[in-house]
Amino acid sequence: MSRLRVLPLGGLGEIGKNMTVLEYDGRIVVVDVGLRFPTPEMVGIDLVLPDFSYLRERARDIEAIVVTHGHEDHLGALPWVVRELGQQNAPPVYGGPLTIAMARSKLEEHKLRDVELNDISAGEMLELGPFSLELIHMTHSIPDSSAVALGTDLGTVLITGDYKFDQTPVDGPPADVSRLAELGREGVLLLCGDSTNVDRQGFSPSESLVGPHLEEAFARCEGRIIVTSFASNIHRVQQVIDAAAALGRKVSLVGRSMRKNVGIGRTLGHVDVPEGLLVGTREIEDFPDERIVIISTGSQGEPLSALRRMAYRDHPQVKLRHGDTVVFSATPVPGNERAVNETIDRLYHIGCDVVTARDAPVHASGHGYAEEVKLMLNLVKPRYVMPFHGDFKRLRLHAQLAEAVGIEPDDIFQGENGLPLDVDERGARFKEHEQSGMVFVDGVEIGDMADVALRDRRMLSADGIFIVVVTIAEQDGRSVADPEVIFRGVPFLDEAGELIEEIRATVDSTLARAAKEEIREVDLLQQMLHDDLAKLVYDRLRRRPMVLPVVVEV
Repeated sequence: MSRLRVLPLGGLGEIGKNMTVLEYDGRIVVVDVGLRFPTPEMVGIDLVLPDFSYLRERARDIEAIVVTHGHEDHLGALPWVVRELGQQNAPPVYGGPLTIAMARSKLEEHKLRDVELNDISAGEMLELGPFSLELIHMTHSIPDSSAVALGTDLGTVLITGDYKFDQTPVDGPPADVSRLAELGREGVLLLCGDSTNVDRQGFSPSESLVGPHLEEAFARCEGRIIVTSFASNIHRVQQVIDAAAALGRKVSLVGRSMRKNVGIGRTLGHVDVPEGLLVGTREIEDFPDERIVIISTGSQGEPLSALRRMAYRDHPQVKLRHGDTVVFSATPVPGNERAVNETIDRLYHIGCDVVTARDAPVHASGHGYAEEVKLMLNLVKPRYVMPFHGDFKRLRLHAQLAEAVGIEPDDIFQGENGLPLDVDERGARFKEHEQSGMVFVDGVEIGDMADVALRDRRMLSADGIFIVVVTIAEQDGRSVADPEVIFRGVPFLDEAGELIEEIRATVDSTLARAAKEEIREVDLLQQMLHDDLAKLVYDRLRRRPMVLPVVVEV
């Protein structure tokens, strides 16, 4: 009996790192390869990827990777997936023209050039082993956004990607509602739908409403204007450019990804910039403040982004000053609120005015609200529903909306990462968990960062480190030199009085005890020293710095 397996590796129980494996007749199609940004407690981590161990052993079974659109939470992990699977085993990648152009740029950054990239148009039908593939045009906050329809002998799985039913999009036609309804009439086996904004009632505002409000906000500003948005939000960048041009201001793009994506958008005709409007970052100071608009990355408070560096006066080209206005044309992704608020506070400290979506309608979400989710369900009329792309609260709310429009509760599957849904002629059911979770990128290396490593980093960042170097005689283990105590980042050490001398006395006491018990192994000595010193330091400081004893035999 044929069986279809749908295995989410990311995107369920969280916002970001979307990645789904569809398996049929021993062959695999992967939909989306996203990442997300680290939370504050992930000290030193740069990016978070889905754990795609499940695919490593199955690399030769993968027919294709299909990407719904070019946002980082759907495309950003592609270079690491390709590298880990091996370029010689890398499956072909499919997506819309802009999506594939962004994928090519990312792969070239990582010097991965031997990957087959295929841009396909919405409505075009392809055969991928036992699957048929069709991209369906949707509207979102980036061009070339698509839902993915994967057909099998059992039926069609529709993965919506990120979408909204925008009736007046800023470029191109609205979502292909007629094709969605046609699929509904033909019969959709399983709908995997976006849950990001199911907690918002009604319909989302159109992207085309943002442009006039941006121009209105700009008109009230007397100094420089800095607009921050997602670098991949091509529509928003275009509207900022249009507003700046209407008010006679020049535009400067700040942030590598912003410049790169606008360049790709211009090449493909998605971004239209009047001749002479763009100026380089080095030319910003050549123009009066009332003649400049800066478009910058950093709307999510990312640590190394251009706006974050400006806020902390660390940007090499742009120095913010009193009288500048910073417009946040984005809302914080759940989990990023703290970083965004910290950035905003620093901007106020400099003397900038700050405009957010709470103050003026300068942002429209790219994700549909509750009524649009219900519209999708009613158009597609799926046999089964599996909410995607949201934390557990949003998955639950999506399930409730599905029930409200008439889907039987037993046909709604609230899943989680690593929990496969198996579908066959007898029905659908969850099976045993597969390995899933998070893989961390630290620099350019990736790996399953052990909890102990993150715990150590948090300890170092909060309480510092003591290094105690002990020199002993190889023959009898007695101390032959005064212990050397090195400390870094230990708070309130000056208030501890004679702590260093107490540490040396504790070392002597521990070594004497070890000699009496005839303990000579360096590992055991270091463990004894660690335990005794950690207890002493905690008793004196009420803190737990990392204690690192080093035993040298001579």
